Amino acid sequence: MTAYEIIAAKRDGRELEAGEIDGFIRDFLAGEITDYQMTAFLMAVYLKGMTPTEISALTRAYLDSGRRVDFSGVAGTKVDKHSTGGVGDKTSIILAPLVATLGVPVPMISGRGLGHSGGTLDKLESIPGFRTDLPVIEFIDLVRQHGLGLIGQTADIVPADKRIYALRDVTATVESIPLISASIMSKKIAEGIGALVLDVKYGNGAFMRTPQRAEELAASLIRIGTDFGVKTVAVLSDMNQPLGRAIGNWLEIRECL
Repeated sequence: MTAYEIIAAKRDGRELEAGEIDGFIRDFLAGEITDYQMTAFLMAVYLKGMTPTEISALTRAYLDSGRRVDFSGVAGTKVDKHSTGGVGDKTSIILAPLVATLGVPVPMISGRGLGHSGGTLDKLESIPGFRTDLPVIEFIDLVRQHGLGLIGQTADIVPADKRIYALRDVTATVESIPLISASIMSKKIAEGIGALVLDVKYGNGAFMRTPQRAEELAASLIRIGTDFGVKTVAVLSDMNQPLGRAIGNWLEIRECL
């Protein structure tokens, strides 16, 4: 199918084959599909949704666009925690070091701000000299030596999501369960982890405004984790008020300390 036919099929609510989704993503990265065509596809997904099979296929297409990090040389089950985002959400910055002190390896590939939510990378980069653009080999060494490493997406880790993430942020397609699910889980699976804890937020400061929508998202994320062999659990949390007492990257870092 051509890009036009795939966009039209999803616009009309048709379920896409895994090969069609994979080909669409590959062609986008190769420059054969334009940003405006990808935006049309994202809006079609936002409006029409995706089946669980399609969401898993989109996640795999994201994953296959880059490499997976190999932590086979690091002993123990690798774990991570991820929040769906909210106002003043700085939990990962506190929790990850605490978990690492217990001897549990924590590799984290974090994202930047999306919509109104602040990104963990943005917060940490408010610390002068703090680097998040590490080579993968340095990321692995950090986890091996210290039990914790945190980086942003690199050019070879889920590059498809990195480009599409930026498009979603400016095209009113952020609050889509299929797109959120594939974006989060592709990064988490690429980390090479064996277990994942998800903080799925709801309320007027979250992307999911109601507990029911948050439950839908949590179920989607857990389903993908199961499909890819990652033990995944989710906690629903209320985001109807800011988390903590500080808002803003540097202020939130200061509060964490």
